[in-house]
Amino acid sequence: MEGAGSRAAVPVENQTRAVSVALCLAAAFGWATYYLFVLWVTPGTSPSAIIVLPFAVGGATYSAWAVLRGHARAFARTWTEPAAYLRTSLLLGMQLAVLASTYLTGPVDTSLLTLIGDVVVTPLVAVWLVGQYRASVGTPLFAAGLLLSLAGGALAVLGGRRLSPVADVGWAAVVAVPLTVAFFFFLSARAGEGRPSAAVVAPSMLTAAAAGLLVAPWLPGGEAGVFHVAPLPLVVLVATGLTSFFLSPVLYFHAIDRLGLVLPPTLLTAIPVFTLLLSALVLGLELPPLAILGVPVAAVGGILAIRAYAAGPPPATDPGGSGRR
Repeated sequence: MEGAGSRAAVPVENQTRAVSVALCLAAAFGWATYYLFVLWVTPGTSPSAIIVLPFAVGGATYSAWAVLRGHARAFARTWTEPAAYLRTSLLLGMQLAVLASTYLTGPVDTSLLTLIGDVVVTPLVAVWLVGQYRASVGTPLFAAGLLLSLAGGALAVLGGRRLSPVADVGWAAVVAVPLTVAFFFFLSARAGEGRPSAAVVAPSMLTAAAAGLLVAPWLPGGEAGVFHVAPLPLVVLVATGLTSFFLSPVLYFHAIDRLGLVLPPTLLTAIPVFTLLLSALVLGLELPPLAILGVPVAAVGGILAIRAYAAGPPPATDPGGSGRR
């Protein structure tokens, strides 16, 4: 399999770009449901269960997916790499921070924090650490698209309101969300260059489930809370594992395989848009005019970024994602 930078510097094909955009939007929708699932199962379900069970379901499904796709050898090799456990710590830290932020600031504000991590920090980290991406983001059109996407997502989240007040140690979660989101996806995507991404991410999911069980005694509910979950919340947590912890990462990393590490994060401005819409439909939150305005603004920004990126050299590996999933 070809490694990073092995593709010729030609514009991204329209079909590849369109499929990758669709994959990103589907992944964004799956991740947006996480916040609603978390609020759906609480109160009554312990945070320890909300951390461990989705990781276990997603990790087991992801691992089965990797093996069924013929990547058992690469999957086994990943466990021997010290960097794999760094990615696991980032993944677990990300989920702990997201869960804490969801309780502290609510689902809509938390999606703003993940938006910052996805749309701003991830591309900046990619450009900073991987020089080959600089040509793809050095145009005014892409910069305008990135800024519009961020502005549209922020409008969709804020809707005329401000980030909910956070006190004391809660700020650690607020700061940790965008940083852990960005570095986990960046390091995982880099590790997946030249080998199947599923074989890279699946071990992180499984190890995070085991690590979550180890830290469960220090979480509300403790170890007992992990194994004592009512039937309906258990179904919801299983659904969370299948969507946010398996299907969405599969789709997202497949888009990264095709387009590289810059454009896909930009398209995740759809997460706060979907979160806002789902919150309005399911939780009954009001849709302020400013929030509604954010939807077309984010869409225009995404279109500009896609057009700018299509004209530049695509830095991703393996244009068809051959054998990756």
